[in-house]
This record gives sequence, structure tokens and C-alpha cells, in this order.
Amino acid sequence: MSISQPPIGYQFHNESLLQNALTHSSYANENREKGVHSNERLEFLGDAVLGFICAEYIYEHFRSMPEGELTKLRASIVCEKSLHEYALRLHLGEYLLLGHGEESGGGRQRPSVLADAVEAMLAAIYLDGGIRAAKGFILDYIKEKAEKVLRTRHPLDYKTALQEIVQKNREETLTYRLKGETGPDHDKRFIIELLINSNVIAEGVGRSKKEAEQEAARLALELMGQ
Repeated sequence: MSISQPPIGYQFHNESLLQNALTHSSYANENREKGVHSNERLEFLGDAVLGFICAEYIYEHFRSMPEGELTKLRASIVCEKSLHEYALRLHLGEYLLLGHGEESGGGRQRPSVLADAVEAMLAAIYLDGGIRAAKGFILDYIKEKAEKVLRTRHPLDYKTALQEIVQKNREETLTYRLKGETGPDHDKRFIIELLINSNVIAEGVGRSKKEAEQEAARLALELMGQ
């Protein structure tokens, strides 16, 4: 059986792996007598391959990030929502083999089905071409998602991280103080000093006081080697 290949940037040597990756369990169940197998086993392997590629990338590129933050970042990248987005970009749903019920129920657009298909496709590529080919399929998207996650982090992240460190020593107090403002009203900049025990540790600048406080906290964490 010949099967159309989605635009994934990889040409399979073993087309049976491609077909298996695109075969949903609903289709396999309806064609069991023909020896058709679903992509569930590939999905299992793909989940592990994805986790490794993602972990290796963020470990190498975010060397100052502690283990807990690495775990959170990886979870944000490999979650169902992210994989669903990537599947839509690849138009993967158009190529899936679905059973009649799943087809009529909107399976081609179902986030869980599409996310699982990405993992299955990754595993198929890994088995067909090795880890280098697998990285070629998914690594650019991992980089993109990592940058996006870090850009959109909650603005209190740096302040919270610093507060947790300072609170470990009850003798230390952390305060933020407005030093001044610059620029016209429509493009104002706020300058915030960060003090620990009345000593100025860092100075942040931002379009709002909260943004300036975050920048000051970030600089303070850098000085602490965090």
C-alpha cells in the first residue's frame, strides 16, 4: 500500500514505518484482519526520543538554569498543546489513516490525535534514519518553543526566585526603591534600585515599575551566580 508523505523534510527509506506512524488505532481496529497495526507503539518510543532531544538541547543551551526550571521548560515544550501546533504546521492531520468513527468525529483536528501523531512520526524517523534525522525533524521547533516560553514567562519569575533565596536568611531584607524617571510621558522609563539590607545590589530600567523591578531582580540573580 502506497501512502502519501506529509511535508516533514525527511524522505523515508522504509515506507512501512511512515504508514505505521500515520495509522490511528481506530483505523487499525477496523482493519485488524489485514494485519494493520496502530501507531501507539511508535508514539511510546517517540515520547522518549522527544524528551531526550529536548532535554539535551536545553541542558546545553541554558547552562545557568537549575534542574527544576529545566524540568518546567521541557514540560512546556513537549506538552500536547505544543505538539498539536507543530502537527498543524505540518498539515499532519490530512495524512492520517482514521477509522470511520474517528473521521466523522473530527479526529483530524483533535489535539490529542495530532500530538500523538507527531511523537509517532518522530519515532518512525528515528528508526529509519537515526537520531540525527530525528533532530532534523523536531529540533528547530524545540528551539523556537524554548525561546517563546522564556519570552512569555510570568513577569514575577525573577522577583520570586530572588525572594526565595533571600528568605533563606532571615537577617536579610529585600526592597525595591524608585530612583528616578526619564523620557517624555509617552515613552517614559523607570529606574528601580534593588536593595538588600539597605545596600544597593542592582539597578533595573523598564517601561513600567514592575518591568524595572524584574530587570533589577534578574541582574541581582546574575551577580549571585543564579
